[in-house]
Amino acid sequence: MGFFTDTSVCIGCKACEVACKEWNDVPDVIGELTGESYDNTSSLGANTWRHVAFIEQRTPAGVPDADGDVRWLMSSDVCKHCTEAPCLDVCPTGALFRTEFGTVVVQEDVCNGCGYCIPACPFGVLDRREDDGRAWKCTLCYDRLKGGMEPACAQACPTDSIQFGPLDELREKANGRLEMLHEAGVEEARLYGANEEEYGMGAFFLLLDEPEVYGLPPDPEVVTRKLGSLWGAAALAAGALAAGVVAAFVGGGR
Repeated sequence: MGFFTDTSVCIGCKACEVACKEWNDVPDVIGELTGESYDNTSSLGANTWRHVAFIEQRTPAGVPDADGDVRWLMSSDVCKHCTEAPCLDVCPTGALFRTEFGTVVVQEDVCNGCGYCIPACPFGVLDRREDDGRAWKCTLCYDRLKGGMEPACAQACPTDSIQFGPLDELREKANGRLEMLHEAGVEEARLYGANEEEYGMGAFFLLLDEPEVYGLPPDPEVVTRKLGSLWGAAALAAGALAAGVVAAFVGGGR
């Protein structure tokens, strides 16, 4: 199960942010306007598990029905619930676990606040709350899923920009929507995170520009994939050192 977020129909109402805070009892820290946009929550964090970005940019050449030379891109970001989740791999206490729905959840009563999961996430999703030091993020409304309900953000979205369901069905919808936009002349439209072979995401997006425009890494990396080769290299080095010590001992005894 997962999310498909179609940013082409997002209107920036932030109903998803509010619904997430209300259902999950996330602190209602409103934030302040940064002066860079009309967004007042800035980014995902311990107190913002859904974040709607407001991106003002010059309209690229060739965009049909452009209103003047400036356009707004709206995008509701969230935890990607990765197929290979580095945050889960590095957690030493088992506070992070994969649910029966394929999503990744932090158990707040097990997290010890070590923070290893925070730099492991290539999307900057995980964050520690200042008052208790523990890591927090979207649970994809685990408690609602167990009750047979859809996540609060998807239910609150008035334009169906956020869709919830089995990932195979969502990918089929996303590909159909992408084809429709391309036929309408929106050539910049693209899917991000929908290809499992590139980087499996339980939350993927239809974007109207490059991922970097939305603050998303163009080529996210599973940092824990390197751990196997690092441990192998360390084992080889330790073996060579031990062999050298034995050789020196044997040689010195002659």
